[in-house]
Amino acid sequence: MSPRILLVDDEANIRKMVSALLESEGFETLEAPNGQAALALVADDTPDAVLLDLMMPPGPDGLATLEQLKKRAPHLPVVMMSGKANLADAVRATKLGAFQFLEKPLTPEGILVALRGALQLGRTLAENRRLHAQLGHDDPLVGTSVAMEELRAMIARVAPTESRVLITGESGTGKELVASAIHRQSARGGAGKPFVTVNSAAIPRDLVESEMFGHERGAFTGATERRQGRFELADGGTLFLDEVGDLGAEAQAKLLRVLETGVVERLGGERPFTVNVRVIAATNKDLTQAVRQRQFREDLWFRLNVLPIHIPPLRERPDDIPPLVRHCAARCGERLGRAVRLDAGAVQLLAAYRWPGNVRELANIVERLAILATGDTISADDVARVIPHGQDGGRAAVATPTAGDAPAPDVALAEALDQHERELIARALSAARGNVAEAARRLSTDRANLYRRMRRLGIEPPRNIET
Repeated sequence: MSPRILLVDDEANIRKMVSALLESEGFETLEAPNGQAALALVADDTPDAVLLDLMMPPGPDGLATLEQLKKRAPHLPVVMMSGKANLADAVRATKLGAFQFLEKPLTPEGILVALRGALQLGRTLAENRRLHAQLGHDDPLVGTSVAMEELRAMIARVAPTESRVLITGESGTGKELVASAIHRQSARGGAGKPFVTVNSAAIPRDLVESEMFGHERGAFTGATERRQGRFELADGGTLFLDEVGDLGAEAQAKLLRVLETGVVERLGGERPFTVNVRVIAATNKDLTQAVRQRQFREDLWFRLNVLPIHIPPLRERPDDIPPLVRHCAARCGERLGRAVRLDAGAVQLLAAYRWPGNVRELANIVERLAILATGDTISADDVARVIPHGQDGGRAAVATPTAGDAPAPDVALAEALDQHERELIARALSAARGNVAEAARRLSTDRANLYRRMRRLGIEPPRNIET
């Protein structure tokens, strides 16, 4: 399908000339004689890019039209053009989100190069949004616990600001999701500005400077072409520095300088340039202890820790497990093309597990259950087969050691008995399809006693989960 370009100019001759050029190059064109007509066309069917004149009497002019276009279609690339523009107009157009500013008289080569660059930007942004959605960045923050409500409230307070944020929490708690939510609720996210992520722990130490700040061609062996760094790619938007506590001393010093000055210089470059980036950092380490042990710069910690946000581990918010299971089951169902169902006993057994790997582990377990379950509905027996055994997960391994076995881990008798009772109740609820009276009969007890035991063990009243 050919790219569609909207031409907005009050001079019919220019529209006709540019339209003929673009159509000869395989583009489709739409024409609008003024800003109001352009806005109406975009409202009906958004084009792939816009070529917009600055001066269109009696109005609205190109800058006013550009501002409205960006409000209605933030990701739409716009190329401005004018024969009477000054530097102030070009600067304002750039701030409003114009991709490029062309001076009249227009040249065929200049028009084609600018529009192809704008279309490439549009495709890149669309792919970026698709990948973010695929990786789960667009997922809602799932959970009904008090801790999650407080987290949502904190995000709503810090997102509209330009201050730096430091997110802390164990691995798998969803630090990148929180960072993405802050960006989406900010003015930068609302304007369609980029959200760029970098995992500091995954970058080899000798490539940190190139990855963060970019390099020029020939800057080092293997640098065959110029490359933009993450700060440059995030210009105007948000840069998420994950696992910032794993940065080495040299990288910390260079990051501090950029945070203090806002100036970046590519490796091997001679011209420093300014970037406008909001930095959100995250770590699963205790940076205060790292500062005391001189493993992390104190001045960098002060720069990053303007607005601290802590995500509690999943074991401290068990009320969030059922809705998270439901959410993960729905995502698995979409990928597998079929419904993923969990009965009440399966949910209770998942809720009793301590989840040392947090939400990431829960998502993996639900996906494993969805693929390996033998029946139409996932039962407590299915869950018991896949949940890891051991103290870290809260499922004590109760077995009689035989000769040659490794010594069994120390397990509190009360903890082991409680866990065994949870599994028995969960299996009974599965077999009874969530009917507490039938589960009590299978366990040779009465319903009131079963309810008391469920309350003592923190087991919620049963409810099947189906997507």
